[in-house]
Amino acid sequence: MPHFLDIHTTEQTALRHMIDQARSMKDARAGRPKGTHDDDQPLQGHMVALIFEKPSTRTRVSFDMGVRQMGGQTMVLSGSEMQLGHGETIADTARVLSRYVDLIMIRTFEESILHELAEFASVPVINGLTNRTHPCQIMADVLTYEEHRGPIAGKKVVWTGDGNNVCASFLHAAGQFGFDLTFTGPESLDPDPEFVALARAQGARIEMVRDPARAVDGADLVVADTWVSMHDSQSNRERRHNLLRPYQVNDALMSHAKPDALFMHCLPAHREEEVTSAVMDGPQSVIFDEAENRLHAQKAILRYCLGV
Repeated sequence: MPHFLDIHTTEQTALRHMIDQARSMKDARAGRPKGTHDDDQPLQGHMVALIFEKPSTRTRVSFDMGVRQMGGQTMVLSGSEMQLGHGETIADTARVLSRYVDLIMIRTFEESILHELAEFASVPVINGLTNRTHPCQIMADVLTYEEHRGPIAGKKVVWTGDGNNVCASFLHAAGQFGFDLTFTGPESLDPDPEFVALARAQGARIEMVRDPARAVDGADLVVADTWVSMHDSQSNRERRHNLLRPYQVNDALMSHAKPDALFMHCLPAHREEEVTSAVMDGPQSVIFDEAENRLHAQKAILRYCLGV
């Protein structure tokens, strides 16, 4: 079953095909109205269930539009509507949904929910995000980097701040796409050692550097994410701000990167916290291309999973 659960569990050749196909589909849509179908309709007759236990803007809109542009239909379900794992097991939910739809995308909290759903579903399952990883975002990021600067292989990516789920998928991608990654942030927020080890085992150079200016030296790409989640308490927000303030991406920090370095952020961003507006709106920022490319990358992921 061609699930898309994580970057490190997907074959390198399949990942490269998805990136190349995403770019081709994006080029083919150039100048076309947003709401129109693609000329190619590979999802014609397919129904895709989009499950959101976590709220979303980009994931929901990009998957919904991607399915529609390719001729398919979507059924959007919230966690409260489904009572996922409450009153009915996740395994039984997977079995039932598989009788109705052709593919399931889920954005959830616990990674175990994703894996149980995939284990018992008889249709492909896509990881739209868990607390542990966010592979669809990084596919869009690789696509964005390559359309601006060419192959990402051999490049230096610097992650600033918290070694969270997006950082985890960047580590997976470092091993699969052949780039190096430097993490700069407080030691207490280091990325999962398991993911660091996986990337290193595939030949990627992974470094932990506490001094952000030294970390960014020679970077081809600088990436940041929010310091707090919507579920954090006020006291935890203040603690994390104090920890992470030295790692804010601003003009001074970007000056240590290569002159043609790009800046990315998966959004939503808290302006003047993890990154300044001057950087977000500056010439090195590609954050809105990155957001758009969620649509194109995910269309390629959908096609990979459905074999169309």
